[in-house]
Amino acid sequence: MATSTTPGTGVVLPAVPFTHLTRLTDDTGLFEHARHAIARREHGYCTDDAARGLVVTSREGAPSTEVLRLTERYLAFLTHAQDAGGGFRNRLGFDRNWTDRPGFGDWWGRALWGLGTAAARGPAPWIRRDARHAFDRSVSCRSGSPRAMAFAALGAAELLRADPGDGPAASLLADAITTIGGPGPDPCWPWPDERLTYANAALAEALIVAGDLLGDPPIRAAGLLMLTWLLDIQTSGGHLSVVPATGWQRDTPRLRHDQQPIEVAALADACVTAARITGDQRWHTGVNRCIAWFLGDNDIGRTMWDPATGGGYDGLTPYGPNLNQGAESTLALISTLQHGAAAS
Repeated sequence: MATSTTPGTGVVLPAVPFTHLTRLTDDTGLFEHARHAIARREHGYCTDDAARGLVVTSREGAPSTEVLRLTERYLAFLTHAQDAGGGFRNRLGFDRNWTDRPGFGDWWGRALWGLGTAAARGPAPWIRRDARHAFDRSVSCRSGSPRAMAFAALGAAELLRADPGDGPAASLLADAITTIGGPGPDPCWPWPDERLTYANAALAEALIVAGDLLGDPPIRAAGLLMLTWLLDIQTSGGHLSVVPATGWQRDTPRLRHDQQPIEVAALADACVTAARITGDQRWHTGVNRCIAWFLGDNDIGRTMWDPATGGGYDGLTPYGPNLNQGAESTLALISTLQHGAAAS
């Protein structure tokens, strides 16, 4: 397996592994769950994971034939999930029947994130064209969920970076600012909500990119403040220790387990964005800590992926990794290692 080295750390990085992602993908979509490395077909597919898959495959600058095939599968799944009103269904059974109705929850936001990334950075002209067509069908829709709007904003930001005159993308970013809100007045809890839940850093990242692309320095500063706090409170003894799956309510004790790879990947994404916009070295340190978490520099010193399969483990428990290798965790591993590979 090819390797690279993280700049400034000497840490040897494995090549970005797409083997398990390929194992979980059939001609319909991406299976959501696995028992160890074996796909659990009874749980079917979801739009959330297809969207995450489209993000990571579209980020590959020189994709293999297999990665290009994965990109097409995930784009086809998202366009099948989309309805005429711009909403998305989320859950498809193995029998290819949808089990829910179109909506505008987090999966809608992630779908726009995937479509925006593919439209701006997709590996082939026809991928970019079809992804843009699907994005345009939903860009005028809105969600009342801060996370859904944050995910959608990240897709809009991809397009606005490619075309600063993209009015619909700019409008979506502006509305996301309002829905997400800003840090509260308490310096000990500079967060819009009283509880941290999941993929928290995506909210901070959305404000950072919105403030940067829309020329709003106070919004950018608000996002950077939120991200600084998140990185600080999730660093312990020089390594990353992220908020667990149960979340963390303000003024209550914080648990350490079970930690989820999606938290690490969201933090890595946000730190990469902050580093690109500010040039501040501390954000590179944050990215390196995210990578190191997967490689074993975490609360119990255990590697959070399986080199034999290329799969990411589903969670960090007090007793070791949850050895199941589902789509979300594998995509979190891929996304985080992509940032290390890009910097090396």
